[in-house]
Amino acid sequence: QGHSKSIQCLTVHKNGGKSYIYSGSNDENDGFSGKGHTNQVSRMAVDEMDQLVTCSMDDTVRYTNLSKRDYSGQDAVKMDVQPKCLAVGPGGYTVVLCIGQIVLMKDKKKCFAIEDLGYEPEAVAIHPSGGTAAVAVCNNSSIVMSKLYFIPGLSFSRFCHNCDPNVHFSFLLSCLFWFYTVKLFLPTEHNVFYGHHAKVVCIAWSPDNEHFASGGMDMMVYVWTVSDPETRVKIPDAHRLHHVSSLAWLDEHTLVTTSHDASVKEWSISYN
Repeated sequence: QGHSKSIQCLTVHKNGGKSYIYSGSNDENDGFSGKGHTNQVSRMAVDEMDQLVTCSMDDTVRYTNLSKRDYSGQDAVKMDVQPKCLAVGPGGYTVVLCIGQIVLMKDKKKCFAIEDLGYEPEAVAIHPSGGTAAVAVCNNSSIVMSKLYFIPGLSFSRFCHNCDPNVHFSFLLSCLFWFYTVKLFLPTEHNVFYGHHAKVVCIAWSPDNEHFASGGMDMMVYVWTVSDPETRVKIPDAHRLHHVSSLAWLDEHTLVTTSHDASVKEWSISYN
């Protein structure tokens, strides 16, 4: 039984040698017992404790045990303002982007918040080491910049990414967007990948560390080769009725996409 309304987000969870796709929408076909979010799910991720971490327009962040598949009221954390994106990291950390606010959580508790940002955060990712969070910023719907934060214990301190040569460029890539283009930031150089004819709305790094996929409002999906911006796999009209809203990799050659057409599609990717 699938979704009956548009799908906003998805994530992939690997467990026991199998890959599971979880998708979020504003309907009641979720396969979990109990009462979950009361409004549209905006973003989701699976943490190291095998919990599905979700944020919603109901102003909550919810932690759901995937083995029990049961919503618990005790695992819902109320935000001061509406959350729209999140990322999970090791050690029980979750970074939540709210409207005009960034919140750091640990073990389901709010421990620090940054307010009066001077910009509107759009997307976030946490480096696998857990020490750095990158925030994508959108100004006037046309330019996206990055803000990097170091996480020493329970606090954030901002620093310039050019000052840290150890920042993983694949991590930076996973959370940066550019209007009509996808921009890859490295400590000392960058490449620009042209192809989309409308705003890029989602991006995902391939497990092979050599490719990444992007989806745009032009209903196109591209799989790019990092070493050669001219080498790409093009998937036109991936979802014919609506643009791609989210995408993720099952493995190095399998990509899944979702859209407001309430469908999830699986694509086999080959590089010639």
